[in-house]
Amino acid sequence: MTSAPARLLARSRAGFAAGLHRVRGGLALAVQSGVAAGISWFLAHDVIGRPAPFFAPIAAVITLASSVGQRARRTVELVIGVAIGIGIGDALILLVGTGPWQIGLVVLLAILVATAVGGGTPLVMQAASSAVLVATLTSATGLPWTRFFDALVGGGVGLVVMTVLLPLNPLTVVQRAADPALRALADGLHDVATALRAADRDEIEATLLRLRAAETSFAAFSAAVTAARENVAFAPARWHTRGPLAQYVLGAPQVTYALRNTRVLIRRVGTGLGDQEKMPEVLATSIGLLGDAVDLLRQEWARAAEPIAARQRALSAVSEAAKAYDDGLGFSGGVVVAQIRSAATDLLRASGVDFAEAPRLVRRAAGWHDRPRVSRRGRRGHPPGGPHPAG
Repeated sequence: MTSAPARLLARSRAGFAAGLHRVRGGLALAVQSGVAAGISWFLAHDVIGRPAPFFAPIAAVITLASSVGQRARRTVELVIGVAIGIGIGDALILLVGTGPWQIGLVVLLAILVATAVGGGTPLVMQAASSAVLVATLTSATGLPWTRFFDALVGGGVGLVVMTVLLPLNPLTVVQRAADPALRALADGLHDVATALRAADRDEIEATLLRLRAAETSFAAFSAAVTAARENVAFAPARWHTRGPLAQYVLGAPQVTYALRNTRVLIRRVGTGLGDQEKMPEVLATSIGLLGDAVDLLRQEWARAAEPIAARQRALSAVSEAAKAYDDGLGFSGGVVVAQIRSAATDLLRASGVDFAEAPRLVRRAAGWHDRPRVSRRGRRGHPPGGPHPAG
């Protein structure tokens, strides 16, 4: 049995490692913010001649901190929101002074103006918070629009730093977001394959719950792809990442489709086991191969390599699934085969295979390339004991 000091030491090491990982992840933002704050103060104070332009570095830091992972429009909204809040707060304090009702009026007007210019939630909230900051922490000295101007200087510097001087590496951002999503999908497929072999319905249900929870990871992946695409468009220093980044940009939606098909597959596996339907061993093998394909796709994307191995493994999954018809399938088994084919098609498209070519490759791998496709009027080529496989 492990002693208490040893457990404490292990937890301390794990906590230190996790903290170090978080620091490494936030280092780029910290450097960006420090540089932007310094440049903002220099421009407003030393170049323009403002005596105490403290809102310039504040606006620069707010712009950078609030725009991580956001789209360009939201970044611009944040800058405008800061400027609106500070401008209105400055003007009203000069006219009516400070106090509880003045603060309420400042916030009211800041929100109304931000809404009137068509701002979304980030602009409105930033305008309101900036107005409160002015009304509560500053005095009415100087011209009404001086701090408004400071905020514009700081926000502009923040945008320049994040897009030109020190842009985050969009490829790194996307890889960090893609990794947990792809790992969750690969692990889910492997777990289902193991549970199917053991006929463990409880584990199948648990796996389905884990994949439902993984939706947040896939949403983060999609958001990172959108932000990175805009980042690389505006940051010349990151244009060299456009090639590797294109794999993620084109593949992210298809991987999400594969997740959805996998969840349908898992539910049908559970139903088949509950109905005591025959589930041939090759189905578990095929599902495991799909998990391998997802993991290989993750690795090949990370190396900026052509996902050849992932494609081959996905097609191997289709070939194995087709063998299940030789052993006989019930309705649920036929649906599982169909979902394997659909998920494999999604993964092929995610790997860069042409939209029309992917289903042809899947049909060939299943031995269906010489059979007529299903028409809307009939179901020619329908396999005995199950529906026509999708894909």
